[in-house]
Amino acid sequence: MFSFIVRRLGQAVAVVLLVTLIVFILLKVLPGGTARALLGPRASTSAIKTFNHANGFDRPVIIQYLNWIWKILHWNLGYSYKYNQPVSTLLGTVLPKSLLLVGMAMLLAIIIAVPVGMVQGARRNRVLDHVITGLELVFYSMPVFFLGILLILYLSVDHHVFPSEAPQGATVAQVIQDPRGLVMPILTLMLITVALFARYMRSSTLDVLVQDYVRTARAKGNGQTGVLRHHVFRNALLPVVTLIGLSFPTLVSGAIVTETIFNYPGMGLMFWTAAQNRDYAILLGFTLVTGIATVTGSLAADIAYAALDPRVRVH
Repeated sequence: MFSFIVRRLGQAVAVVLLVTLIVFILLKVLPGGTARALLGPRASTSAIKTFNHANGFDRPVIIQYLNWIWKILHWNLGYSYKYNQPVSTLLGTVLPKSLLLVGMAMLLAIIIAVPVGMVQGARRNRVLDHVITGLELVFYSMPVFFLGILLILYLSVDHHVFPSEAPQGATVAQVIQDPRGLVMPILTLMLITVALFARYMRSSTLDVLVQDYVRTARAKGNGQTGVLRHHVFRNALLPVVTLIGLSFPTLVSGAIVTETIFNYPGMGLMFWTAAQNRDYAILLGFTLVTGIATVTGSLAADIAYAALDPRVRVH
């Protein structure tokens, strides 16, 4: 297991370096250069030259890249002139709020989807299976923005059950002071995630139920509940574990569409606002953090997969 983790960790580091190189290239191909993007199209030549010299953009490219890597290692992702704050400070402020929103939605989705998928697999082709499959297809196929708008119209505009806007606050403590405002954003993310996870859990359960060891367990007199709990659950969970690991970037980056619809002050909304304001420093910092989160999520999924299935460790 240790050698497997070391090997996967080395691959993850290589991918992260590749991500940093891609983001660095993006910095260099910005229209008019980084100085023009930040100072604006009307900036004078002397102002651009001064900016490039002050930030080391007139030095050799390899030196610029190494200096940039050194800044990243010290959590220096640049400076947002729109907000007049370091990008790392801005991302550090909104990241916990996105982790709260998406993390709660993901946790509730897993709690619901895993047993629902197992029940579907155990009762395949029955009325309950067909009904749940139909609902999953509806939510899985529905665009996030459309589902969010439907919830706003039904639960906020028509029945006034929950507010249409998510809670506003600079910190997580301020956000959770209005739990009713979190319901609809979490519900929007949860319904779509449940549909995705439950479909995979159903398919995985069906694959496990036809294995020889399951038939042997039934031949020994084990009931359906015991077979599902002791012989099916752990093996059927493997594809879902992979999905959870691959969903880690969403935890970090936030749900852009959902946060925008409900005006939730997380990373997704900040990315949307930065794109409208052409705040390249935030956009590139966001891209870098999300890329690292993707690699981290894949690594975590590999390790969890190996822990659940020892056969993976030999590859």
